[in-house]
This record gives sequence, structure tokens and C-alpha cells, in this order.
Amino acid sequence: MSQLPIVLKGSSFTLPVLHLHDTNPLVIRKALEDKFSHTPDFFNHAAVIVNVAVLTSEVDWYRMQEAIVSTGVFIVGISGCKDARLKDMIIRSGLPVLSAGQFKASTTSNMMPIIMSSQVSQSKTRIIFSPVRSGQQIYAKNTDLVVINSVSEGAELVADGNIHIYGMMRGRALAGANGDYSSQIFCTSLLAELVSISGHYWMMDQIPAHFSNKPARIYLQDDILTIQKLN
Repeated sequence: MSQLPIVLKGSSFTLPVLHLHDTNPLVIRKALEDKFSHTPDFFNHAAVIVNVAVLTSEVDWYRMQEAIVSTGVFIVGISGCKDARLKDMIIRSGLPVLSAGQFKASTTSNMMPIIMSSQVSQSKTRIIFSPVRSGQQIYAKNTDLVVINSVSEGAELVADGNIHIYGMMRGRALAGANGDYSSQIFCTSLLAELVSISGHYWMMDQIPAHFSNKPARIYLQDDILTIQKLN
């Protein structure tokens, strides 16, 4: 039986969104370098979406693009473009401009883009008994994810529902990946690189230090990430 040389399939990915609020490429580059210096391994060669909602065609897009990629990230698409001339410049630079139908992200600053679905049917909880190693990604679609072991640095847990980790948590945990603001993260030993609920995220250095290596519950309260001791 002959097999097609390619197969095109739909999928979803969780990517950080870089919102630009300054037209000076040097300012943007310096801000990125300062941000990435705290967690260089996490952002090295990371794929990002760039939101240009507040920019116009007056910006030197080619210098801006060069400034961003010079910090080590890859631009995979542009969102929020409202200026026709800027859109033309972006397309001529070789980047895709994402429409509202292709991509939906929150307007707040501490957000990661989430592919949304209006109707979610809950299925059986996904349970992982083995350690989650660096470089692994586990996704629990339309359900909760339970890991009864440790999660290594560089590993990623993604769930449309809640995430429970009954072991050392050193990787990344992204709950509510379909936009469910009621999702929560529960850890018995929190040392995460990143935690996120429905796009609201904290990097390691933003997690309150007194919760380091402690049992914790992370949830959203009034659209703000909140953490408390897990009894």
C-alpha cells in the first residue's frame, strides 16, 4: 500500500505571547534580555507569538524583528495586528499574521495563548505513575492530570482540567489549557519552573519563596494567580 508523503493534522500548542508596548527595538531587546536572564534555559530557542496590537506602521518592523530574534527566541506568528501597512510589512518579512479565528489570547500582561473551546466534555482522569523526565510533555485532554511521582526540570504537564503532583515538582505545570478558569494545581513539593492556569502564569522567580519545596495549591481568584499552603 502506498503512503502519502505528508499528512496534515490539526493540533494545539501552548506558546508564550510577547506583547510589545514600545516602538523602540533597542528598548524591547533590553527588556527581553533582562527578562530572560532570570530563566535562560526556559526561553532559549523558545517559540513565541508576538502581539502588536498597540503598534502602527510607524515602527521599524524589520529592526524590531531582528531585535527580538537576537535574544534567542523564534517568532512563529504575529497576533493583534490592526494596521494594514504594518501587516504588509510583517508578511513581507516572512511571518504569518494570525487572525482572531486562528488564535485567541487574553488581553492581560501575564498570559500565555490558549486555543479555546466553548464546550468541554470531561473524561476520565489521566493518571501517570512513572517519573516524568526532562523533555517529556504529558497532556490530559478535557480532564484532570494526576502524577503519582516526581516531575523533572524541563518536563511539562498540560491539562484542560486540574493538575495534581504527588512528588517533587521541578518542571512546568499548565492547568486549564482550554480556558477553564476554575482549574487548579496541587503539589506536594513545589519547585516548579513555571505554573500556569488558563494562561495566567508565574515563572520560578515569581513564586513566593516561602512556598519553595512545600505543599501548595495554586488557583485563580479575581483573575489573579493565588497560592496557599496545602494541608
